Amino acid sequence: MADDRSAQVPSGTGAADRPAVPAGRDAPGHPGTARRPATVTEVRDACRILITAGPTHEPIDAVRYIGNRSSGRMGIALATAAHAQGHRCTLLLGPTDIAVDSPVGLRRFRTAADLAVLLGEEFHHCDILVMAAAVADYRPALLLPGRPGEADLSPGTPGRPVSGAEGKIRRMDGPLTLVLEPVPDLLAAAAARRRPDQTVVGFALERVATAEELVRLAREKLARKSIDAIVANPLETMQSASIDGVLVHADGTVERPPRAPTAKDDFAAWLIRVLAARWSAGNARPATA
Repeated sequence: MADDRSAQVPSGTGAADRPAVPAGRDAPGHPGTARRPATVTEVRDACRILITAGPTHEPIDAVRYIGNRSSGRMGIALATAAHAQGHRCTLLLGPTDIAVDSPVGLRRFRTAADLAVLLGEEFHHCDILVMAAAVADYRPALLLPGRPGEADLSPGTPGRPVSGAEGKIRRMDGPLTLVLEPVPDLLAAAAARRRPDQTVVGFALERVATAEELVRLAREKLARKSIDAIVANPLETMQSASIDGVLVHADGTVERPPRAPTAKDDFAAWLIRVLAARWSAGNARPATA
């Protein structure tokens, strides 16, 4: 399997040198790409918002994959809210059956490697990155004969790299060991390369017993990734129409929507307003005549 560790988010240019390319630009020949209509009213403090959403599917062969239960609903709601509030938005969306009704710039990915490529192309054009996608932590690396614990995993062990081009793995009489390798941390890579005028926001899905524990774990992840803010939500949020989330900022501020739990559409509208207001306050633009 090709190693995509070089597919990191590149550093951008300075704020004054940013190219005048709309966030959500079309990708020629890319299925699912949509163009933002000119009829949407622009607001003075409009941001360029890049949102990732949905799961990744990491292939075992051309038929099977390792995935997760993320529906992409939260990220799609965020993109819809951003568009409705007058921001320029691009949505990077993983494999999901949920339709995207909002005319945002839409680009699709399947694997973490695919998403890394898209982030490399889109990240430097945005003001705010919201990483709502449920990116895999591990992906298949090798297939080895034998039971787990019995296979020799020392360097040089004969094994077959996983590749979708190899077709379907046929059933065998004996067991098969699937060796996993860590996926590059795309969120941390973006945070490490952001410009001073960019905001990077992550999501944390946690199984917790109390609201206090949720905030504590969010702060730990926020510090570990060196990001600007994180949305923490309990595991029950996955595939649900509502979210009981909390927004934790790097400066220690904790914000919650007026009601909890909140419908994902309402939470998305609240979150975009908060993030855009914070970004605008820290990156004031001169008034125009």
